[in-house]
Amino acid sequence: MTKLTRRLGVLAAAVAVGAVALTGCGASNSNSDSGTGGTASATNDIASKYANCSLTEGKAAAGDLGEGNDKDVTIGAFSGWDESTATAYLMKNILEKNGYTANVKTLDAAAGFTAASKGDVDVLTDVWLPSTHKTYINRYGDQLTALGCWYDNAKLTIAVNDSSPAKSIGDLKTMADQYNNTLVGIEPGAGETAIVKDKVIPAYGLQGMNFTTSSTAAMLASIRKAETDNTNVAVTLWKPHWAYSAFKIRDLEDPKGALGGKEGLWNFATKGFDEKSPKAAQLFKNLVLPDADLSELENLMTQKYQGNNPDGAVSEWLTSHPEFANQIVAGQLK
Repeated sequence: MTKLTRRLGVLAAAVAVGAVALTGCGASNSNSDSGTGGTASATNDIASKYANCSLTEGKAAAGDLGEGNDKDVTIGAFSGWDESTATAYLMKNILEKNGYTANVKTLDAAAGFTAASKGDVDVLTDVWLPSTHKTYINRYGDQLTALGCWYDNAKLTIAVNDSSPAKSIGDLKTMADQYNNTLVGIEPGAGETAIVKDKVIPAYGLQGMNFTTSSTAAMLASIRKAETDNTNVAVTLWKPHWAYSAFKIRDLEDPKGALGGKEGLWNFATKGFDEKSPKAAQLFKNLVLPDADLSELENLMTQKYQGNNPDGAVSEWLTSHPEFANQIVAGQLK
């Protein structure tokens, strides 16, 4: 995955990023049915409809569409997810340029899906399908409307420092002592945490390792400390993420496919949003962010602005990409 070269700040920057929800695939992104509300059904496999991510389907010119009856748009950003915060604030800026009043509300994923299903949040920009958010879409999908897929190569990973010996996740079983017998996780309620507990650990016989869960910021701090101390570390991570250019890390092979395959990142809106705010809905459908663009925007937010001014980071990014605003209106991003 191509990333722009960037210099990582001190550890405090990672902690600050975590504090303002700019550090990646995080809190309460659960694939468990517990505590999510609604009425899930084992046969209600709505998520399977979104197994294929097309970056061209649904693209169309939005310029001639009316703003609609509701010009106030609330975008939900998942707490602890870089790409969620980046796209939420990017679309906030674009909507404001096109006649809307927009705001971003940061929520855990469980609360975000519930809020979107009730209309308390209009749009979620970071829905991972067909696997990571499968339970939420199966539960709430009939109360939501898909507004296009904007990234087609997301995946969950187990990463290690590049100089360490393990090549496959299975190697951790026999090499655990070289990684302090620890696999460092993120938030306890995260979807990746559930997948690692329920699928990865049993599949590779890693029950003897200490799987720690705390926060995304703590996971990033563990990578930084291992790099400073010249020790080995194994962590749960995902792509896209700026950590791959900030640290000397690599993914372990997953021959059993326990982490799942490639996923798409989708926009989903509360049902009826496309009728109330047609131009806004089309702008979300027109969104596409390639790796280099997403990396550059995440870098500005997490490193230069250290999570303190996402609006400023977006403004700077758009200034250096003057064609973007017009292309998203015209449906010409690719």
